[in-house]
Amino acid sequence: MVQIGYTMMTEQAGPRDLVEHVVGAEEAGFDFSVTSDHYFPWLRTQGHSPYAWSVLGAAAQATSRIPLMTYVTCPLVRYHPAVVAQKAATMQLLSEGRFRLGLGAGENLNEHVVGGGWPPADVRHEMLEEAVGIIRALFEGGHVTHHGQHYDVDSARLWDLPEDAPPIGIAVSGEQSCKLAGHLADLVIATEPKAGLLEAFDRHGGSGKPRIGQLPVCYDPDRDTAIKRAHSQFRWFGLGWKVNAELPHPDSFESATQFVTEDDVASAIPCGDDPDAFVEAVRPYAEAGFGEIALVQIGGDTQPEYLEWSAGTLLPALREAFG
Repeated sequence: MVQIGYTMMTEQAGPRDLVEHVVGAEEAGFDFSVTSDHYFPWLRTQGHSPYAWSVLGAAAQATSRIPLMTYVTCPLVRYHPAVVAQKAATMQLLSEGRFRLGLGAGENLNEHVVGGGWPPADVRHEMLEEAVGIIRALFEGGHVTHHGQHYDVDSARLWDLPEDAPPIGIAVSGEQSCKLAGHLADLVIATEPKAGLLEAFDRHGGSGKPRIGQLPVCYDPDRDTAIKRAHSQFRWFGLGWKVNAELPHPDSFESATQFVTEDDVASAIPCGDDPDAFVEAVRPYAEAGFGEIALVQIGGDTQPEYLEWSAGTLLPALREAFG
């Protein structure tokens, strides 16, 4: 059985709208939800980037069933891992056990805002491994003092701890991150339907653990309108994480995608209102072994219509196809 999730895309909607959207997703019957955690949008046309953790707290109070998750938070530069642990523990309490902490090695787009430069990928993975160790130690209770290669923690303690710590997921894009996730994570996160990523995750200790994928979609009754919107707001998606992690500003993504055409986007993202096209876009993730797949509806102002269509058409079609 494949579970279908909803994405609160903080880059394309304001905080009150995001909460309203996830309430609608719960009512529509989505199985879970995930939330991006950005300081900048990818492109100026997206136009938003509120503080994800405030949105999550409000969402925890406004919903009652749907699981919540960061997809993903970077605990390296902008946030100290001790602070991430506190936020995640509080979210688990507010949501009454519905929260999962998705972590990743981050993007320069969001982390550069606090200064100090952007480390190379190898160093970021070292930092992520150390950060996860700090977070898990704080989840265990008691005082934590840590003097490591990248972080210092001076007698920290979480005073409000949930009975069950939030599961930790780690985003992967290659062998090195899969090794890290297999060793450290409770679940794996990916945005590409590559069976090789999951095989590498399993080789390094991830066998039997949940795996969550994500893909963009663009519903609209008029397919041409959907394609134009997807091109305007989401053409950065095909650059790959080796590029996406390094560019520092929406204008950088504008330049990097100036030659991406509407046809390029239409060939990579299902657009329109044909549920079969959406089913076929999800299929590679299901066949690769992802048990949970979060959809990103492109366009913040299109969420109500998308949620109504999902409840009546898309979710029934996906469940018929994938259980």
